[in-house]
Amino acid sequence: MKISVTDKHRSGIALELARAIGATVSGRFIYIPESRGAGYITGFSWGSDLRMMIRHYYLKEDVFVERTNELAEGQEDIVFLLSGIFPSLTQPGEKLLPEQVNVFICKHAVSSIIAMPSNTVFGSVTIAVSKQYLHQLFGQIGHPVVASVLEAGDNFVLETGISSEIINTAGQMLHQPVPESLESHYYKLKCEELLCYIFVILMQREEVPASAMHIDDIKAIYAVKYKLQSHHDKPPAIAALAREAGMSEPKLRKLFKQTFGKGVFEYYQSARMQKAAQLLREKRLTVSEVGYQLGFTNLSHFSRVFEAHTGIKPKKYSALYTN
Repeated sequence: MKISVTDKHRSGIALELARAIGATVSGRFIYIPESRGAGYITGFSWGSDLRMMIRHYYLKEDVFVERTNELAEGQEDIVFLLSGIFPSLTQPGEKLLPEQVNVFICKHAVSSIIAMPSNTVFGSVTIAVSKQYLHQLFGQIGHPVVASVLEAGDNFVLETGISSEIINTAGQMLHQPVPESLESHYYKLKCEELLCYIFVILMQREEVPASAMHIDDIKAIYAVKYKLQSHHDKPPAIAALAREAGMSEPKLRKLFKQTFGKGVFEYYQSARMQKAAQLLREKRLTVSEVGYQLGFTNLSHFSRVFEAHTGIKPKKYSALYTN
């Protein structure tokens, strides 16, 4: 299903989705009908400076939202999408895919397409903030990565991981403890708290001189990312990736690290170890089975790399989930 929406700083996206799938609207909640999936969408708007949308649902069919942005003159928004931060909606025996866990940061214009694959659990918070308001909150921080977000004049994308503080705050938003008359104030404070934790993570990143990114560069960099995530048993060949991305090797290395905070091989190795942990934890494979499946011919090397990324040897990690 494809939905086209014009975003005029109201809840147009959510309401158009609701109409398209026959959802029930009750107050600030949009409930997904059982025939289409389960869960809900909700959100708040605090004028033109700050908006928030919570998605906590899954759908039984693919949905793609194409958004046309209509910002007020002089308005520049930064979007923070925090994905995979809520507990799963699934029941025992249900075969639904988890949403990828990360924080995606971009100019408002970049987030023009929202893809919602079927049978995937979405547990995300999207926060849209004006640059003016971000300056009020974080303009005093003298960190180059923070400055690159606050001062961005052209398209850019940053992606980073999720912290335990973000998970905890998100959980509080699902089970807010205040009466309805204080909900708006409570959620505004929680939005600012989440932004604070995101900037804490950004301040831990190595400084990389920021370059403007054409939308085609953004698409190419993400194609490289998806390839790294899909081929855990094949170390990346930078020259081949650069050719496929249509850019030079130095440009690929620079834009990749600018976007993800890690070099290409470092990112690949980190994704590889996340996959190893998943196989040990969920598939209950042996250490040797996991190592060979991920392309390691030397299991001692696999053990060292796994420990370097997780702080624990794979055999001990596996034992945590088999005993």
